[in-house]
Parts: sequence; structure tokens; C-alpha cells
Amino acid sequence: MNKKYFITVFVITLLISCNKKDSSKTTLPVSSYKVVQVSKSNTTLLAEYPTKLEGITDIDIRPKVDGYIEKIYVDEGQEVKKGQLLFKLETQTATQEAGAAKARVDVAQVEVNRLMPLVERKIISDVQLATAKANLASAKSTYQSIIARINYATITSPVNGIVGTLPLRIGSYVSSQTAQPLTRISDISKVYAYFSVNEKEQLDIMMNAEGKTFQDKIGNMPLVNLVLSNGIAYQEKGKIETFSGQANTQTGSFNVRASFPNPNRLLRSGGSGVIQIPTNLKDVILIPQNATVELQDKRIALIVDNENKVKFVPIEVRAVPGGKYFVVDKGLSANDKFLIEGVGIVAEGTPIKPEVIDLKELDNPKK
Repeated sequence: MNKKYFITVFVITLLISCNKKDSSKTTLPVSSYKVVQVSKSNTTLLAEYPTKLEGITDIDIRPKVDGYIEKIYVDEGQEVKKGQLLFKLETQTATQEAGAAKARVDVAQVEVNRLMPLVERKIISDVQLATAKANLASAKSTYQSIIARINYATITSPVNGIVGTLPLRIGSYVSSQTAQPLTRISDISKVYAYFSVNEKEQLDIMMNAEGKTFQDKIGNMPLVNLVLSNGIAYQEKGKIETFSGQANTQTGSFNVRASFPNPNRLLRSGGSGVIQIPTNLKDVILIPQNATVELQDKRIALIVDNENKVKFVPIEVRAVPGGKYFVVDKGLSANDKFLIEGVGIVAEGTPIKPEVIDLKELDNPKK
């Protein structure tokens, strides 16, 4: 019994020992993941800024004289030409005053005509004639003033443009002191887009523009885009014309003006949108946005080290329009390979089997 027991225990011990040796040699399988070799290419970035639109001229139409609005010849949104009739104020009282004033002019003129030959014949003194002439000049001045009031009661457009709102109606009493203008005429044959950029953005824009002087750089800047408030891009390209000479002391921003042609009068004064300024970049590193993760307020790329293990690398990026790629300013070099598979799942330090593919395959995958 003792001999059999010894043999049984020996066999069990030997089996356990073998199993331990086998288990120590067991390793987890290494998974294959697609990676991309870092390379450099060209791209265009779009910086976006909210903008307000204004016509090249926005003129408030105000009366020069007091009176009641008698007629309104235009409607809101109507296109008008320079000199076109807009409003007419009531002139009945002024017309009556003009008639009386004209009669006084005629009487004064008759008096001057009567006295002139008498002075020539020295029947009366020059003083009487001078007094009559002064009375004539005063009557003419009064008459001309009333005629000017009548003429001012007819209000015309000073420019070609579009009629704004009409807050007042026929019968409203207006004067030059009335707070609201009769309307506003906007010349929108060309439209200005006003927006602001901070100091850093202003430096980036100007440093990437060609030219020796500040004005040369503005002249050589690329055309800009306008995205309308409905999210659709305006068909005409714009041109940046001015930067303010100094930063706003309260906001630290620079005011910028771009102009857009408006042949179809689609853009209206007071409208809004978004200005897009393109910046062309050469020989930069691109990485798909979905090949990165955010970790503790940092943008992270997953690269493969020399031992084919995953390594987390913080990177500094700028978004490329379209939402698919980042431009990597810092964190990656030409020798790196970054994961485009398993991002957000694979832990740092995990050994992998890298499968190198071309970045172009992401946009044009093989069927």
C-alpha cells in the first residue's frame, strides 16, 4: 500500500509540475492594428469670424422742414435711383405764404421802378431809393425762403439704393428734430463685411501674407468666403480691404473690413454671416481627427514605439475645414507611425502588430 501510494503521489506531483511549466510559457496573442507613417502634405485652413453686413452707404432720410407727410411714393425694400421721389410733405400753408410774399416782392419792385427815374432827375434823394431797394431785397429773401421750404417738402433719394423700413405713415407730423428718420437708403451695389480678430490671429494672418509692407500684405491676401446666416456659402468671393490701425484697448481686437460684390442685391444692409479666411499651408503633418483622443484637456495621438508598443503622445493641432483632419503643429515627427484603428480602446503599453497603410486609403478605401 505504501509503495502504491508513493507512486501515485509522484505521478500527480510530476503532472502538476509539467502543467506549471507549460502555463508559464503561455502568452496572449498580439493583435494587428492599422497604422499610418507620418508624412507631410499641403492643405488649407479656414479661420472663421462672425460678421455684420452694411451697404457702402447707409443714409438716414430726414426732413429739413416741418410738416405733415402728404404722400409716400416708395415701399420698403424697393430699389430706387438717385433723385427719385420718396416723400412729399404738406405745403398748402407754405404755398399761401409764398403767394403773399410774391405779392410783396412785386409791390417793392414797383416802388423801386417808380423811384429810379425820380432819383435820376434829382427830384428825390438817393436815400429814398436805397430804402426801397432794401425793402425789395428783404421781400425777395422772404419769398425765396418760403420757396425753399416748399422745395424741401419734396424729398428725393440722394443715392441709388434700397429703401429701408418706413416707420411713419401719411399724416404723421415730422420735423428736422424727429428722432426717427423717414427711412434709410442703403447703397448695396457692394457690401462691406465688418468683423474682429484678436492680436494673435492678426499676426498669424499678416505673417502668412506675402509682401514687404503692411499694405502690400493686405493687397496680396487671398480672397475670403462669406457663409450666410442660412449656412449657405455666398457665391461671390470677398476681398479684405482694411485693418484698424490699432487694437481696441478694451477687447484687444482689430477691426477688419472686407467687401463683396452684390450684383443680384442678395446681400442686404444689417445682415449677418461668417467670414472664412483661408490660409494655405505647405509641408505640414496631417492626422485624422478620429485618430486622436482628448485626455485631461489634451489632444492625444497613439503611436507605435520601437518595441511595437502603443505610446500616448500629446499633440498640438489646428482643425482643417471639413472636420476630418487636424494639422499637427507639435508632437509628431516624420519617423512616427500613428494608430488609426483601436483608438480609444487600446491601452498605452499594449504590444501590437502594426499594419502600415497609406493615409490616402482612408479617403479612398479599397473595395
